[in-house]
Amino acid sequence: MNWSIAIRSFKSYLQLEKSLAPNSIEAYLRDVDKLAMFADEQLKGKTPLNITTKDFELFLGWITEMGLAARTQGRIISGIKGFYDYLVLEGELKTSPVELIEGPRLGRKLPDTLSVEEINLLMEQIDQSKPEGVRNKAILETLYSCGLRVSELINLRLSGIYFNDGFVRVIGKGDKERLIPIGHSALKYIDVYMKHVRSHLEIEYGHEDILFLNRRGAQLTRVMIFTIIKQLCEKAGIQKNVSPHTFRHSFATHLVEGGADLRAVQEMLGHESITTTEIYTHLDREYLRSEVEQYHPRFKM
Repeated sequence: MNWSIAIRSFKSYLQLEKSLAPNSIEAYLRDVDKLAMFADEQLKGKTPLNITTKDFELFLGWITEMGLAARTQGRIISGIKGFYDYLVLEGELKTSPVELIEGPRLGRKLPDTLSVEEINLLMEQIDQSKPEGVRNKAILETLYSCGLRVSELINLRLSGIYFNDGFVRVIGKGDKERLIPIGHSALKYIDVYMKHVRSHLEIEYGHEDILFLNRRGAQLTRVMIFTIIKQLCEKAGIQKNVSPHTFRHSFATHLVEGGADLRAVQEMLGHESITTTEIYTHLDREYLRSEVEQYHPRFKM
């Protein structure tokens, strides 16, 4: 099996069996392409089935010399591990030559979050006397209530809002569908927007089921959501680097700090692995100290 055949069959596996999004598939294939290039140039044309652990260690040295950041190297290693796991799954190899290879240690960067007070301050900047203000209020309430990705927000559909049950249906990464609880406040502002703003728009063909629309009746873009939030931050005087994803981080952090089960948060965020969700277990140091002072017997003495 040569590289071309192996990569082509791996691509089909990612598309058909893993149902990954096109961008994710391309990322995997770029990672494997790097190893194929190295094998061709540095390993006398070795095939994927002939690569050894020692060969892969030489490859790691090669990508390090290219000046790639540790996080980028880690992603490449992860992609190639996925490729070799596939070859083992297909019976082409008995064991993966990269199974025991570890990626570079990464310092985990904690995401920026907004406090409840900062979120309220942002909301207060919205001028709800204007149609776009009514819409923007519904947008931010939905972002914070559900912890949506920006792509999930702009693709949210009328048919996916279950007012009576208090859930929204979204299509996340890899076209995976999930149901997320939505709060009464968000539903209230969505209802106001639908009755008093959206119902008066001349909706563009093909966008009839999209919930949040621009003034021309077309689907909002990701850039528009970023712009709305940036302008509100400027009005509120918030200096943090705030994006739609900040609302997602804040949603998860506030849930975890409030005592929510991590598995439940993982389900709501649509994380495939619990380790991705665990980043939200970071807590304010003062909060941790107050908890220890309140409950540890030695702190009370």
